Amino acid sequence: MSGGADLRIELVSNPAYLCGVRELVHQVMKRCGFAETEASQIALATDEALINVMRHGYDKRHDGRIWMSIEPLGNHDSPDGIRIVIEDEARQVDPDTIKSRPLEEIRPGGLGVHIIREVMDEVRYERRDRVGMRLTMVKRVRTDSGVVSKGEQRG
Repeated sequence: MSGGADLRIELVSNPAYLCGVRELVHQVMKRCGFAETEASQIALATDEALINVMRHGYDKRHDGRIWMSIEPLGNHDSPDGIRIVIEDEARQVDPDTIKSRPLEEIRPGGLGVHIIREVMDEVRYERRDRVGMRLTMVKRVRTDSGVVSKGEQRG
């Protein structure tokens, strides 16, 4: 994992822990300067990412390890945004094959990747060196005008 995280947690791939992680992310995002709605959206995107690891990477096994880190971007007292990194030791896949299903297909499930990409400003899937995957998600704090801070545009 990268060295700049302010918060790191390790959990097993058991969905029973998702509500606690969601609440943690939500509260941390509010403290990092995100509005209530954005904090909820970031928590949802993180939840979807973790569900995907549990469901698809670990094939619903409850004993896989997952590491999540949260790093404020810019000034720690008033961050410009956050970086969330989720790593696992699950089955590796080609990052180019990680896509959302077509939105026209009306059926439950399958929208996690779409939600993640819609909510976050940057999303990068990559294979780890020997085993597992790494997902890096960046979200920037928006100004009152709705513009991304520091003049950066959504990717």
